[in-house]
Amino acid sequence: MMKFIRKLIPLRTVPKEEPDATQFYKELEIDVLARTLWGEARSEGVHGIEAVACVVLNRVKVSRKMAGYWWGNDIIQVCQKPYQFSCWNKSDPQYRRVISVDTSDLHFATCIRVARRALLGLIDDPTGGATHYHADYVSPTWADLNKKTEIIGRHIFYKL
Repeated sequence: MMKFIRKLIPLRTVPKEEPDATQFYKELEIDVLARTLWGEARSEGVHGIEAVACVVLNRVKVSRKMAGYWWGNDIIQVCQKPYQFSCWNKSDPQYRRVISVDTSDLHFATCIRVARRALLGLIDDPTGGATHYHADYVSPTWADLNKKTEIIGRHIFYKL
């Protein structure tokens, strides 16, 4: 009869460079948020990009407060909810650009920096808690002027 001896390998032998699932998900959140910011606000300057990031974070806050909400419960779900951020709509002309942009684009590099700062809680919300916005050249049916919180660049923000 043979005896098998199991050798226990201490956890310290796992290379520290390997990201765990939590770190991988955080990087994915940063990437999706940055792509959303690039698709929605790259021409709005850093202040406008930060404002759109705050809308995403405000939606996540609402969802957590209500233990779930129709637009999603985390950054990725909120950003990619169909018809919420048009840059993620497959029929939108920006969609292919959003999924293929990389850090050689200076606006995207800026959006990544803003996304990282937003997820670390380092951006003060300039929108007054807004959960919605639209460009000033459109007039969506959901826009309630009584709930307008701010105008930043070409975007009008609302807390609905």
